[in-house]
Amino acid sequence: MKFELFSQVALREDIPKYGLKKGAIATIVEHYPMPEGEEDGYSLEGFNVEAITVEVAESQIEAIKAAVPATKEK
Repeated sequence: MKFELFSQVALREDIPKYGLKKGAIATIVEHYPMPEGEEDGYSLEGFNVEAITVEVAESQIEAIKAAVPATKEK
């Protein structure tokens, strides 16, 4: 599994069916392992779409890079 359950990811492409745009952020709630040679799938929740779980292929999502906190000079 490339992505951990309950981690946040961003869409790598638009999903017009739900009006979702590239860069939209959601949480992985399920992983669907596929046989060798096929792409794993994931269910995502948390978009601004109520009561919808969006199913995507692994290639449609990417990890969110953690923000580096600003440091204060003393």
